[in-house]
Amino acid sequence: MGPGDLVAVVVAPGVGLGIAGVGTGPPSFVDAPHPVAALATVATVEREIGPRWVMWSQATALDLVRGGTRVARSWDVAAVHRLLFGGWRADPGRVWGRLHELQTDDLPAVGPVDLFSHIADDGDPEDPVRADGYLRPDWLAGDWMADPARIARWAGVLADVVQLQRGAVEVLAASDRPAIVSTVRSESAAELLCAELTVDGLPVDRAAADAMVATYVGPRPRSDREAAELRAARDADVLRHVPATTAWDLRSPGQVKSLLRSVGIEVPDTRAWRLEAIRDQHPLVDALLTWRKAERVLTTFGYGWLDEHLGDDGRFRGEWSASDGAAGRMTASAGLHNMPTDLRGGVVAEAGHVFVRADLGQIEPRVLAAVSGDIALARATQADDLYAPVATELGVDRATAKVAVLGAMYGQTTGHGAQALRGLQRTYPVAMEYLEAADRTAQVGTDLRTYGGRLVRMGDGAIGDLTDREARSQAAARGRYGRNAMVQGAAAELFKVWAVTVRARGHALDARIVLCLHDELLVHVPEEHGDAAATMVDDSLQEAAARWSPMRAVRFLAETTVIRSWAEAKP
Repeated sequence: MGPGDLVAVVVAPGVGLGIAGVGTGPPSFVDAPHPVAALATVATVEREIGPRWVMWSQATALDLVRGGTRVARSWDVAAVHRLLFGGWRADPGRVWGRLHELQTDDLPAVGPVDLFSHIADDGDPEDPVRADGYLRPDWLAGDWMADPARIARWAGVLADVVQLQRGAVEVLAASDRPAIVSTVRSESAAELLCAELTVDGLPVDRAAADAMVATYVGPRPRSDREAAELRAARDADVLRHVPATTAWDLRSPGQVKSLLRSVGIEVPDTRAWRLEAIRDQHPLVDALLTWRKAERVLTTFGYGWLDEHLGDDGRFRGEWSASDGAAGRMTASAGLHNMPTDLRGGVVAEAGHVFVRADLGQIEPRVLAAVSGDIALARATQADDLYAPVATELGVDRATAKVAVLGAMYGQTTGHGAQALRGLQRTYPVAMEYLEAADRTAQVGTDLRTYGGRLVRMGDGAIGDLTDREARSQAAARGRYGRNAMVQGAAAELFKVWAVTVRARGHALDARIVLCLHDELLVHVPEEHGDAAATMVDDSLQEAAARWSPMRAVRFLAETTVIRSWAEAKP
């Protein structure tokens, strides 16, 4: 195995490994009761010159990390499939079918053996590929682990898939998306990072986290009766503002509307933003908003949430994915991506450690400048605050300039900032046309590809039995989504290049990423390396931008701080 060689690996727990060099010879079986340890032995070459391990999905990386093995590079078949074909589903049978141009809406499945199933599949049961070209569902269900020969052949199937994927990537790169070659590598490495995030978890101080929750919902109840009493007390803080002549259910939107009407406030709905705008009209509204915040903490981020996801080792764990199946943003379960800011005081570095927190600044308009090639907008990115020079160019205040830029990317062309938007079209015509072209393409249901080559599905544009007005509304919604996906998707690509660069460069400092939140990294590092890690994170951004950006004139920056608690970071 030479530097950077693609080597397919499948792990059969308790049995062994299937190994196959991609395009370099027949697959083989490694007899090993502890296959992860065996792979660690195979992979003991230097991190910088080792092979690129080919895996079906992040599941293999999870097995490796849980077994104590972390590899530097990979080719994640599921991640590459999502790049090439869009969407989320990327199981081996579907990946094989799409690459072989087979129909994948209704894939063969394991079922009872009868005369008809036998006629439909008259091939060799030891061949993973059926006579009709599909992978055998029994193999897909786990029968590939039945014996050493099958394990080796399954590794060979994986190697064949990568050959086809690599060919598809090369075709796309040679047409109009050359960046997809590097995107394949960064997206695959991001899946390795996600496996590590899933296993390692986020450092959380249980006592501090309990205290944060208690500020909203009171102390941890010792019984169901005490929990009911605390709930009633929170409700009473709201209901004391109205006569006690009616029993109100604060968890019913309809009754909340009636409750507000009883004090002379009429609202079309009870959404938080609408109530926030009238907070000062009556003490009831303020009390209701305070109650809602506490209720959200209790039901979504309360004591039960901590008990479910926070381990005895002080690490809070959720499942991570490098792609959301749409524009490609990283996702996490267990509330890791929407933890309320007020609860972040519970996220505390372990003893002798600190966090390096880095947040990309105004990433979306900077990415827009890069992918569109707009020279004028690129000049604006040289400022720490991009919106200031844009405001000067447009002759408006900064707030209006910001609304106009964000509105252009999100397709909001009316309301506040609409006049400034017309100024954007005059001043930054290249960037605005980039967005408009994506909008037009998406409106008719044509799929888009981000700068890095990810397919963003837009549907077929069919309008069915819709009225003209409904069809126009649907097309406009697709257009808004399309223009935003081209920017959001490219920003996600840059973010992941940055994250995997930090992952690689942080190894020497024992620095590990513990959270990726939208455009923010949280890195856990020994205290003595805190300043060095902060410098490394900033340098990694510049390295990532130089590799990723199609336009070197665009400046990317991050706000980087060394902190002990996540709550110390500026919101």
